[in-house]
Amino acid sequence: MSLGSGRGNGHVTPCEACPLRKRDSLRPFTPEELAFVQDFKTDELRVEPGASFLREGMRSEHLYTVLSGWAFRYKMLDDGRRQILNYALPADMVGLQGALMREMEHSVEALTPLTLCVFPRQKMWDLYSRVPTLAFDITWLAAREEQLVDEHLLSVGRRSALERTAYLLLHLYVRAEEAGLVRDNSIQFPFTQQHLADTLGMSLVHTNKTLKRLLASNAVRWKDRVFQLIDRAALVEIAGEDVKPRRPRPFI
Repeated sequence: MSLGSGRGNGHVTPCEACPLRKRDSLRPFTPEELAFVQDFKTDELRVEPGASFLREGMRSEHLYTVLSGWAFRYKMLDDGRRQILNYALPADMVGLQGALMREMEHSVEALTPLTLCVFPRQKMWDLYSRVPTLAFDITWLAAREEQLVDEHLLSVGRRSALERTAYLLLHLYVRAEEAGLVRDNSIQFPFTQQHLADTLGMSLVHTNKTLKRLLASNAVRWKDRVFQLIDRAALVEIAGEDVKPRRPRPFI
C-alpha cells in the first residue's frame, strides 16, 4: 500500500484539460469557475488499492475529487467488523467532512489505483466568499451524500436481503453509468462479495446465497467481476425502487 504525489513529475492534470469535463452528466464550468478551480487545486495524489488515505480520527488539511478509480468510505468497530458507508467514483468529492470539521469520522480506502485532485482546506473560505456558484455545488454534494446515506439506512433497516442487494447493485450500476464506465450494459465492478457484505450489513454466507437468488432471476449476470444488466425492469422490480440519475450534476 502506498501514496504518491503527482507534483513535480509532469503528471498533474490541468483543469482545462480535465477528462471529467467532457462528460454530459456533469455541469460545465464558467471561465471564472474554471480559473478559480485551477488555482484551488494544488496537487494530485495517487493511491494504491488497499491504502486508506483518510482515516477516522485524523485531521485533514485537504479535500479531494476522484479523478479516476474507485474508493469506499467505511467505519470500523473495535472488534474489527467493518461497515462500508458508500463508494466514491470519478467526479465524487471525499474528505469534505475533515475539511470542514477538522477531524474525520470515517475512513476512505482505495478499491483500485486511484488518482485524486487535491484541494487545501485553508482555501475553502475563498471559494465560499468569491465564487458562490461553486459554494452551492459544495453544498449540493454534501446534501447528495446525506441522501445516499438515507437510502443506505433504508436498505439496511427495512429492505429484505434480496431487495437491498438488488438496489445496491442497481445504484452502483447507475453511478458507474454516469461516470462513463459502462459499456454494452456491462461494468467491471472492482469490489468483492466481502465488500458487498460489509455494505449490506450481512454475513458473507448470507450475501453469497442472496446473490445466487438474484442471478437466478436472470435480471443480471455477474461473472469474473464483470456485471451485466440484462433486464433493468426486472431488477427494479426486485429492488422495489428505481435509481434515477441526476443530470447535469456539479463537481469541483
